[in-house]
Amino acid sequence: MVKPPAPRNRTIQLSESERKQLSTELFGLASPQSASSLQNKIIHGDIFKVADFMPEKFVDLLIIDPPYNLDKKFNSTSFKKKSLDEYAKWFENLLTILLKTLKQTASVYICCDWFGSSAVHNVLEKHLIVRNRITWEREKGRGAKRNWKNCSEDIWFATVSADYVFNVEDVKLKRRVIAPYTDDKGKPKDWQNGSEGQFRLTHPSNLWNDITVPFWSMPENTDHPTQKPEKLMAKLILASSKPQQLILDPFIGTGSSIVTAKKLGRNFLGVEIDNDYCALAAKRLQSAEMDKTIQGYHKGIFYERNTLNSQK
Repeated sequence: MVKPPAPRNRTIQLSESERKQLSTELFGLASPQSASSLQNKIIHGDIFKVADFMPEKFVDLLIIDPPYNLDKKFNSTSFKKKSLDEYAKWFENLLTILLKTLKQTASVYICCDWFGSSAVHNVLEKHLIVRNRITWEREKGRGAKRNWKNCSEDIWFATVSADYVFNVEDVKLKRRVIAPYTDDKGKPKDWQNGSEGQFRLTHPSNLWNDITVPFWSMPENTDHPTQKPEKLMAKLILASSKPQQLILDPFIGTGSSIVTAKKLGRNFLGVEIDNDYCALAAKRLQSAEMDKTIQGYHKGIFYERNTLNSQK
């Protein structure tokens, strides 16, 4: 007998009827297509096989969250750990087939763990202009008895050229003020008093400690083992794209990137090899028609972890 979920468990599940219905709505890519025909689609397929059928220079922002260099099972598929050199070759093959899709003004973000980060960096430097490395705190990291707890991941930021989008005002973080200094008239210096206390809007850095990994009581949560938070994707999308521009993600999993893109008024194209993950992503897209909320982001402002009162 299957144990019923806890009352507050909001993990997104598929009924058998939903699985069948949503699977029929997925897009197959077996011949060359125009950019307009691929807009706002989920492609059920292997990116190494379908990339050849994509047009050239139609992508404004490429977000890649590939399998990390670990032994990991993803529902119907799995990834086997390789040597660092082998992983670098695998990643370079992936990046090479996607480069043709990028506009000259495009930006690229690559997610990775600490072990594969150097391989990703070395490959990126051969093909693109590397701009920065973001490190974000994954607060669900497991404990360790003979090593430091692993609770961070990297995201490499690169561009095709010197002409690229970066909307710094759209990704400022609302931080609580620790030292509320005032001027000689007693007025706040670079901070404000509000209903939520004393705060300031700070410029985004490459160290993120405000991200919450999806868990069972969050409405965006799925059973995907490496699901990225919508808030994390929102930062990448808002910083490096404009409304109506196109976001490509060749490993959407259960759809965090494309769902966030839809909520933020961007177009998207997602690719995923697993049918059930595609269907879950399609279900989340349907929900995004009515619910545009993103955990930790409200009215154009990013909040520190667990400080947005309406979402506590």
